Amino acid sequence: MSKIAAAFDHGKAFIAFITCGDPNLETTAEAVKAAVSNGADLIELGIPFSDPTAEGPVIQEANLRALTGGVTTDKIFAFVRELRKEVSVPLVFMTYANVVFSYGAEKFISTCRETGMDGLILPDLPFEEKEEFLPLCRQYGVDLISLIAPTSENRVAMIAREAEGFIYLVSSLGVTGTRSEITTDLQPIIRTIRENARIPVAIGFGISRPEQAKAMAGLSDGAIVGSAIEKILAQYGKDAPEHIGRYVREMKNALE
Repeated sequence: MSKIAAAFDHGKAFIAFITCGDPNLETTAEAVKAAVSNGADLIELGIPFSDPTAEGPVIQEANLRALTGGVTTDKIFAFVRELRKEVSVPLVFMTYANVVFSYGAEKFISTCRETGMDGLILPDLPFEEKEEFLPLCRQYGVDLISLIAPTSENRVAMIAREAEGFIYLVSSLGVTGTRSEITTDLQPIIRTIRENARIPVAIGFGISRPEQAKAMAGLSDGAIVGSAIEKILAQYGKDAPEHIGRYVREMKNALE
C-alpha cells in the first residue's frame, strides 16, 4: 500500500490544499502543521504557477502573492525538506506540467522522492499524455494522481483502472472555488470508479462548509478543501495558521 492510500485507512480523510509561499514559506509551514495537528490526513502543497488554468480567483491570487514574494521551486523543495522533520502525513504537490518540464522532469520527480513527497497532481496533464511523467514517477516511488471530472464520461473506467495513490474526483465543472451547493450527480461516476479501482477516491472543488464535506465524504473516501483555506490565508496573512487549525478541526469533525 502506498503511503497516500494509507491516509484513508482510518476513516474518511480530510485533505487540505495550501499554496506554498502565501504570504511566505514560514507561514505555509505553520499552516501545514496547524492543519495536521487538527486532523488533516493528507496535505496538497500547491507550487505556484503564473497561469493556473484549473484555479478560480482565490487560488489564482494566492499564486500571485506567492510568486510576487519570490517563492521558487528550489525554495519549496528546501521548505519540504525542513517540513518533513515535523510532519509525517502524506504530502503531494499540485502544480502544472510546465513547472515540472521547466525544472526538468527527472530532476523534479527525483527531488520529490529525496525530500519526502509522496505524490504529484498535474491538473493540466491529459490522461493520454501521462506517459510523459509516469515512468519517472514509478522509478522514484512518487504516485502520479489522476483526476476524474464529470466530463470524463466514457473515460472514467479507463482512468480508474490505471490510477495510483488516490483518485481526485472533481465535483463540478469549471475552476476551483467555494460553491453554495454542489449539484452534480456524482454517484454514477463513483460507482464506475469502484468497479474499476481498489484505491480511495476523494472529492474536491467547491467544498467549504462542514455539511458539504460530510455529504461528499459520505459518497466517497474523503473531502478536499483548498479555496476556503486560501481565503483564510488572504484574510489573516501571517496570523492565518491558528484560524486554519480551527477551520480544519471543524471540517474534520464533520467527517467523523
